[in-house]
Amino acid sequence: MVLISCGSSTTSQVPASNPSATTLTEEVSSTTTLELEQPTPEEQTNIGATVFGQNQILTVELEFSQNNFFEDLLKNHEFEEYITADLTITDASGVHVYENVGVRLKGNSSMDHPGEKKPLKIDFNRFISGQNHDGLQKLNFSNAFKDPSFLREKIFFDISRAAEVHAPRTNFANVYFNGELWGFYTVVEQIDDQFLDHNISDDTGNLFKAGSEGAADLQYWGTDQKDYERSYEIKNNEDANDWSDLITFIDFINNSSSEEFENDLDQYLATQDFLRSAALDNIFVNLDSYTLSGRNYYLYHNMETGLWEWIKWDGNEAFGVFAYGINQPLSELPATFADSRKVLLQRIFESEALTNRYLEETCFLIENFFNPTYMNEKIDVLSELIDNSVLEDPNKMYTYEEFITSLENDVAAEDPFIENYEPSGEIGSGLRPNGRGPNGGFTLGLKSFVEERHTYLTSALKCE
Repeated sequence: MVLISCGSSTTSQVPASNPSATTLTEEVSSTTTLELEQPTPEEQTNIGATVFGQNQILTVELEFSQNNFFEDLLKNHEFEEYITADLTITDASGVHVYENVGVRLKGNSSMDHPGEKKPLKIDFNRFISGQNHDGLQKLNFSNAFKDPSFLREKIFFDISRAAEVHAPRTNFANVYFNGELWGFYTVVEQIDDQFLDHNISDDTGNLFKAGSEGAADLQYWGTDQKDYERSYEIKNNEDANDWSDLITFIDFINNSSSEEFENDLDQYLATQDFLRSAALDNIFVNLDSYTLSGRNYYLYHNMETGLWEWIKWDGNEAFGVFAYGINQPLSELPATFADSRKVLLQRIFESEALTNRYLEETCFLIENFFNPTYMNEKIDVLSELIDNSVLEDPNKMYTYEEFITSLENDVAAEDPFIENYEPSGEIGSGLRPNGRGPNGGFTLGLKSFVEERHTYLTSALKCE
């Protein structure tokens, strides 16, 4: 039996074979149980098990009563304000109906998609306290910005989680607004207390997100909390609003001696987990991360261990999409690449012992995950699942033909973000004259990238 906790006033179920819910597994129970109470600690491990437990395409139908709902969504984006909608969501367990969920647009650069397919966030709990779906209070919907394959974020986070690196779970959805198919989206798990309970078994410590305004380089700027608030956001414990633990960690990263840093890093950071996470970013050339842009990650202070834990976020530019400031072929980017201002990685790579630990993680990932045999099979399975949804998406950024091409080879498609991008001195000084960096206006194909990157890494590293 599949247990789903819901706070809906109206809920109905249909068998999983309903064509509006596409799934790769054939037998799923359609029995559900309604619970208005929040899950017990024992139930935390089941949260999201239906939404994310298998590869599937959800059907998400939003009904807005506002006459100008899309204009309202656009207007509210800057202030992160929600509007109400009724929601019907079909997943592998059946059809579920919820009244008055909160909906808003989300994202930064992904909002620059030239069409109407903007990224979304749904909050079941925003206007009806305790309402949730499958135990989840929030769901994010990414619009495959700059990704003709529609697969980058899903594959990158799936492999991160398979490698036991903290990252959100993902799936897919066809999203409808007032009966009209709006687009095909990637569904992404929210990083919040529920994620912490499910993945770390502790949610009492501070959770920080790398901000969108200033690069969160982990540079030390003194003891005044205000000096860090442009680059980081606290996502829980807002009433206490005490950043002293983060500042202490950053102080250690920057001001410890070389010997102290090498010997004591394990007392501050879940180091091996971070090394594997950083290795994934470099292997996949996921540079819109701490590695280059200084964005798209969370830091959680685990109160049970006393250690800081690294959590990935926003993987749509993996496979070498974000390349601003890089003036070399992305497939040949060094395995130990890091922007000069990323002090944590720079100090790790200054230590022979820590670098060796990092390279061991890199070799482990290449052997077990990032190789053509493993990767091509995953690309084939997922592309078959989403093929028809990509074809039918009326607001997709790329054509269906570009989707097919991108699975195997580079796509000669303009980057619609580049016209709005004004490179900063931190990461933009290496842009080529055409403004397109080393890809020269191409979006790298998935399988061709894997083949070229794998060939380079195995030759450069000589993994045993």
